[in-house]
Amino acid sequence: MDVIDRVALLWLKARTVQHSRAQARTDPRTNGKSELNQIPAMSSPNIPVSLESGIDKKRTAVKLSGVALLFLSFQTLGIIYSDIGTSPLYVLNGIWPASGDAPSRDDVVGGISCIIWSITLLPLIKYVFISLLFGTQEGEGGSYALYQGLYPPDDYDGNLDRTLTGDSYKVASHKSSTISERFRLPLLAWGLFGTALTIADGIFTPAVSVTSAVGGIAVAKASVSSKITPISIVILLVLFIAQRFGTARLAFMFAPISCVWFLLLAGTGIYNITAHPGIFRAFDPSRAVMLFVRTGDYDILAGVLLALTGCEAIFANLGQFNALSIRISFAGFVYPALVLAYLGQGARLIRDGDAVLDNIFYKTIPGPADGALFWIIFVFAILATIIASQAMISATFSLVQQLVNMKALPPLKMSYTSETIQGQVYIPVVNWTLMIGTIIIVAAFSNLSNLTNAYGFAVATVMFSTTILLAVQMRWVKHWPAVVAIGYFVLWGFFDGLFWGASLKKVPLGAWVPLMIGVVLMLFMSFWTWAKGLEDKFDGEHRENIRHFILPDGDQEEEDEDDEIEEAEAETDTKVKDMTYSYRVGAYGEKDVGERQPLIRLPTCAVFHKIARGQGAPHTFIGFVRQWPALPRVVIFLNVSVVPIARVSSEDRYAITKVRTVEGFYGVTAYLGFREKFDIRANEIIEHICALELQLNPRQLSGTVDRIRAVARSTTHIAPHYHVVSKTVDVGTFSPVINWVRKYLIEDIYRRLATMFPETGNWVAAEEIIRVGVNARI
Repeated sequence: MDVIDRVALLWLKARTVQHSRAQARTDPRTNGKSELNQIPAMSSPNIPVSLESGIDKKRTAVKLSGVALLFLSFQTLGIIYSDIGTSPLYVLNGIWPASGDAPSRDDVVGGISCIIWSITLLPLIKYVFISLLFGTQEGEGGSYALYQGLYPPDDYDGNLDRTLTGDSYKVASHKSSTISERFRLPLLAWGLFGTALTIADGIFTPAVSVTSAVGGIAVAKASVSSKITPISIVILLVLFIAQRFGTARLAFMFAPISCVWFLLLAGTGIYNITAHPGIFRAFDPSRAVMLFVRTGDYDILAGVLLALTGCEAIFANLGQFNALSIRISFAGFVYPALVLAYLGQGARLIRDGDAVLDNIFYKTIPGPADGALFWIIFVFAILATIIASQAMISATFSLVQQLVNMKALPPLKMSYTSETIQGQVYIPVVNWTLMIGTIIIVAAFSNLSNLTNAYGFAVATVMFSTTILLAVQMRWVKHWPAVVAIGYFVLWGFFDGLFWGASLKKVPLGAWVPLMIGVVLMLFMSFWTWAKGLEDKFDGEHRENIRHFILPDGDQEEEDEDDEIEEAEAETDTKVKDMTYSYRVGAYGEKDVGERQPLIRLPTCAVFHKIARGQGAPHTFIGFVRQWPALPRVVIFLNVSVVPIARVSSEDRYAITKVRTVEGFYGVTAYLGFREKFDIRANEIIEHICALELQLNPRQLSGTVDRIRAVARSTTHIAPHYHVVSKTVDVGTFSPVINWVRKYLIEDIYRRLATMFPETGNWVAAEEIIRVGVNARI
């Protein structure tokens, strides 16, 4: 491990926080006796364990002070503000294009006033001082986390040997809202639309930022002005090709580079203000109002909107830092630097007019156009835009990972590029798609004004999406008075609506591109969520009761009374070890149908993956036994539960349940945060199972633990392969049309995509997986 990795590891340890722990519930039908023999996960089986029936340790937000807090605030510069920090490259030319006439002094003062107050009202007040109050209890932020906070998934793993009564044995409950279910669908659609536009933002941010920075070459070397687009494409190609190698070392330099960039913005801004000190009149908000009254040009807001690009990252990155560090860095450093930069550009535009209109940022750099300061700022502008692009690309990877974990996208193949930095994920198909889309955008939008028009629409819509979700959170999660939530929505919805309306007018001029991308992605994610939900519902509803399927030999009559269950649990280890089993040949779910066939025990370990939550044994197990009449010595029914927090610590990862009716059977729930990879290690689970057995039977007269470890050396993962078929639904007059469309979507589209992107794509190695075919009418 080199120096950078060591520093990164120490940095992560300094910010380690606790995550929620699974909580076992008791079965009311056993008179208060715990149905789950559970243990907390641990790093070594030698550590003493205790059976716990009620654990609820929640992760809390990062709390730091002193030097550590200042260091954390410094780190935010390279991660959170790289996008909004590069906006001065193109904002003023977005308001007053180079192809037009130079604005009057009053118009410049009004435009700068509009920029300053927009940065004050939205990034500073809305996001830094209001939105950061709405991070989850685990310290997470972002629009997707807001939706998950409103409708968190129910985490439960039903008993494997109890009748399917519909009872939910909830392991952990994160639900804090009481919002009606009838709002779930529209809020989901709106959240997915905002998420889709954020992904579209991942295409436009590199295109706009890099093209704007490279455009500075034409200021110093007019002869290369025709080569701006090819140079931008080359830089973008290198950037996307480098993604597969990871960004750990590059990210370590983000903060210092961004810090120097903001200092350069502030310094040049202070110098330029001396050209026209009257620019300070821009702090008067009436100047912004009078600009629109005087000109009647509502489209100016579309240009002002570009100064706000990246403000959503302030809230979305809350989980990586904390609210106080973000407030310190933005209010104390980033906000003043940006204000000074815009004031300086405005002052020079008033004084020099047409002389600087071609490229306001580069032509307002103090000194000669080919001087040392110019090239220093040019180099840092390129670096800053690369950082902004990298941050947005990495954010898109992380967002897609979240969507895959929450089953809103197919399980795309992922790889992880750092051993020390969590969340550094590389998704090849997303990377190449972004690269192709970005290059096409740069080549097609040769005019920077049209490119920025398209860019602004995605930004405005994501901001509006967050405002709606925050207002809902105020009422149903924070339980604030309705008047507060309504007041917030009216006030901030008004500001967001102004920008959204202005950007919507730009649809014919280029904004149709992110709108089209967003709509297509939203429709696809909605379709996948719907189809995957039907498959999971089928899986959850069609389960088999183990006690009705696997029967101990010599026990022809199956009894459900609690006293006989307790007698079975009281049997010695020696008798359990010698017990043989058979299975009932009959229809699914029918207790007394069919004859019994003997089963042999195989000296191996099998992990049966439960794709959906629910009670009873999964299809994979029933199909496996019917096709191969044998029982592995150790059987693990694995349910992976994605919880509405970003990451779950390793000690809280697993909840273990011992199935009482069949020796060697265990139920395991593995908890994953919605930003985590699917990394379930069988050897870790086996160690926890051995620790549980040692706790239940410390003397180990029958050598249970040794036998488990011996057979676990050979572990096979078994997962279902669903052949989905659309069932007929009766919806009235339009049933034939609805059923035809439904059949086409499920059998021709979803079935093929599910085959191309199997659930096991990000699991263990392919040679360790057996797939059991299941016909599913959904």
